[in-house]
Amino acid sequence: MIGRIAGRVDYRAEDHVLIDVRGVGYLVYCNDRTLQSLPGVGEHTALYTDLLVREDNLQLFGFTSLVEKEWHRLLMSVQGVGAKASMAILGALGPDGVGRTIALGDWNSVKAAKGIGPKTAQRVVNELKDKAPQVMAMGASPVPVIDRGSDEVIEATVPAAPVAGSGAQAEALSALSNLGYAPGEAAGAVAQAAGDAPEAETSALIRAALKLLAPKG
Repeated sequence: MIGRIAGRVDYRAEDHVLIDVRGVGYLVYCNDRTLQSLPGVGEHTALYTDLLVREDNLQLFGFTSLVEKEWHRLLMSVQGVGAKASMAILGALGPDGVGRTIALGDWNSVKAAKGIGPKTAQRVVNELKDKAPQVMAMGASPVPVIDRGSDEVIEATVPAAPVAGSGAQAEALSALSNLGYAPGEAAGAVAQAAGDAPEAETSALIRAALKLLAPKG
């Protein structure tokens, strides 16, 4: 299993990129957000990858964080969602957006992705709602980039979404879980709070989520 690629960008296309790893070129399919985050031709980058094995074809799909990769694997576990549909959903919403959308049960946002119909969107939300808290709690795990041109390891990142926001949501979700809230309701509250204030820090997210979880009346 090829789980990570690090090398020089050889060329970029509409839906994939060719990465040269010490003379071997790997063609990696990416969603729109990931492609936009990658550096230009000739520069070094790194991607987490998932290998799709078919009888007549092998395809590598690339992601800028372990959270994004995990969502891809979970989305593909839903009936009717293949690699193309998963990449469309991630490209439209981003990994954080997918987590918020599923936690809130907002299947209309999933339906906004290209090629996703209402039945498939509802199935995605219904089948993954119990798994959303676990993935959201992973936070952001950006890929370290290795500069092979100078034979020097450089710790850099290529995040698909703001790392602070992802980490804050993960920490807020963990805090609410420690307070005794069920994973599903905690994830929903954090998702709603993060949607209202995407750049909020952990403490602000916790306060906002607690207000949403407070008994009404």
